[in-house]
Amino acid sequence: MTLLRIPRPRGEFAPHPARGMRLVATGMLVAMAVVFVTARATVHLHPAIGFVQAFAEAAMVGGLADWFAVTALFRHPMGLPIPHTAIIPRNKDRIGDTLALFLRDNFLTPAVVARRMRGMDVAAAAGRFLASPSEGDGRLREGASRLVADILEALDQERLGGMVKGAIGQRLRAINIGPLAGQAIEAAMRDGRHAPVMDGIIHWADRTLEANEHLIRQMVQERAGKVLRWTGLDENLANAILSGLRKMLADMAADPGHSLRLKAEEGMAKLAFDLQFDLEMQAKVAKIRDEIVDNPAMQRWIEGMSEQARAGLLRAVRDPGKAMAGRLGEALRQLGGTLQQEARLRLVINRFVRRAAVGATASYGDAIVRLVSDTVRGWDAGTVTSRLENAVGRDLQYIRVNGTLVGGLVGLAIHTVDTFF
Repeated sequence: MTLLRIPRPRGEFAPHPARGMRLVATGMLVAMAVVFVTARATVHLHPAIGFVQAFAEAAMVGGLADWFAVTALFRHPMGLPIPHTAIIPRNKDRIGDTLALFLRDNFLTPAVVARRMRGMDVAAAAGRFLASPSEGDGRLREGASRLVADILEALDQERLGGMVKGAIGQRLRAINIGPLAGQAIEAAMRDGRHAPVMDGIIHWADRTLEANEHLIRQMVQERAGKVLRWTGLDENLANAILSGLRKMLADMAADPGHSLRLKAEEGMAKLAFDLQFDLEMQAKVAKIRDEIVDNPAMQRWIEGMSEQARAGLLRAVRDPGKAMAGRLGEALRQLGGTLQQEARLRLVINRFVRRAAVGATASYGDAIVRLVSDTVRGWDAGTVTSRLENAVGRDLQYIRVNGTLVGGLVGLAIHTVDTFF
């Protein structure tokens, strides 16, 4: 819409597309004046010239009247400050307010938006586009891709990264991990899925014992007395300890009902219960969670993930055809097919879109109205006049042309009646 474009600097006007039509209307008025003078000078030569004179005289009156009316809309005719002329420049602010009110009453009220969107099936349209993107408007797709890419590149990455890290950190801190972990442990024990974990722990303990055998021998030797070391009994004691530990681990691995194994399972069951119902245990888990989230290494990982997601999104929007050819494209096409087939899903999405549009209108409709009104108020009178003339000036010049012709015909009719009746 011409009126809503960004105004040019003060004093600079756009070229008038109606200028050619204005020359035609003015040329007709001048032509009628020449015809009137010529007819008046030669009217005595033949009675028919009187009809020409009457036509030209009335055409001049009609053309001048409509020229005055059209000109008075935009400026003072011939620069004279005649009352009730230059109507648009004098009422510029009222025009802006009226336009803003028109937008608000007809487009930017929640009731109007809800009524207009009630018949729109946004979900089905999105489904058709996703299912067959090649059949859509390529220019629209490329334009939308460029717009999204420009927006992503224009965002301040330092601030955006901080916002992403803050949002992810906030979401992680909001998760009460204790009950979730307790429920997971309880479900695993109920289904017997904890047994492989227990076996893994036993095998890990056996390998750890074998790798650290020298430490146990050294500890026994340091704690043994001189008599035990002199007699070599410290070595026998270390061998006995190591042999006993290996046998205990082997028995635990071979016997699911081993007493130590059952004791460990009791500990796991108690841990699952405490994680779900013990507030002190949940607080300890929450403290560990917060320490992990606040760790600089974790923060760097989150930042790297957000940057990778941004880079991947940029690659996708810069080359939508390539993106739609991969797994993402296949997933989007499946989503498009689902949207076309599932009526209930479309209903939910359309309801969400409608509510979002109505909510945005309720929240920002008045701001948009004020923007339109303030923008028009900020224009100088010359800018408003120029833009309105560009919009409707050609039709207004046709009014001058029609006024000249209709005036001439009325004058001709009056002269005919006066002559013959």
